[in-house]
Amino acid sequence: MPSVLVAALYKFAPVPDPGGLRARLERACGDEVRGTLLVAFEGINGTIAGPAQSIERVLASLRSEPGFDDLELKFSDAEAMPFHRMKVRVKPEIVTLGLPDLDAAANAGAYVTPENWNALIADPDTIVIDTRNAYEGDVGAFVGAIQPNTVAFRDFPDWFRTEGRALLDRPVPPKVAMYCTGGIRCEKATAFLKAEGVTDVFHLQGGVLRYLETVPEPESLWQGECFVFDERVAVGHGLEAGTHSLCRGCRMPVSPAGRTSPHYVEGVCCERCHRSRSDTQREAARERDRQVRIAGQRGIAHIGPRRARD
Repeated sequence: MPSVLVAALYKFAPVPDPGGLRARLERACGDEVRGTLLVAFEGINGTIAGPAQSIERVLASLRSEPGFDDLELKFSDAEAMPFHRMKVRVKPEIVTLGLPDLDAAANAGAYVTPENWNALIADPDTIVIDTRNAYEGDVGAFVGAIQPNTVAFRDFPDWFRTEGRALLDRPVPPKVAMYCTGGIRCEKATAFLKAEGVTDVFHLQGGVLRYLETVPEPESLWQGECFVFDERVAVGHGLEAGTHSLCRGCRMPVSPAGRTSPHYVEGVCCERCHRSRSDTQREAARERDRQVRIAGQRGIAHIGPRRARD
């Protein structure tokens, strides 16, 4: 029976005193809870893990804060603690768009539930924009979605101002539907579009993960898999584990076809990064892969570098 509960959470809500909230959360986490929480004037974002009763204590503390009674939450189980320590950090933004003064709590677009998403994006008067990064779109996307092909989320405003706005240049402006992995990036992106003067803006509540969990595969408009920020790498419908693996050299997803490349070396490099890896980096990757395999054989968790989350 899994002994560790993992909670991924976020909420855009005004935080008048981020430092004070950080101190209260640190006390609530105590010694049993580990993970990372980011606190900013705009809200909170992060993932924590620990015994169920300890996680509930932290969530109860957070829900008691003004504006945080309806957190966006996703739970999962782990056989072993996935984090080394607990970190609560104050940041300019809880997800970096490069616009710390943007008020996503007050100005985000309208939520659309997974059950109503298909009807919205099938409407010819709707354009669908993927607010994730290029490598995520390569793994999977909604039918007909526009791919900005950004390297990082903070590139999205420049893309919209230089290319995206032209997509709205119609006699009757279209509705804009945006999505991301877990909901936080597309929610903030809708607030950005509204600040840019776009009015009919919508985002997928709970992101692609809730859609794949909720919508039966025969009814789904999702193609491919969804990249996730953990060791599953990618998931499909029903959140079943996907077919992609993770390149330990560049931390990017590798498809089954990509693993047939002569440049793919498991645990070391892939087609994307093989030219940029030095001998020292390759050797370090080989050693890390060896340690991961040893840990697996011993039945213990090997905790490596963590990637940025949604």
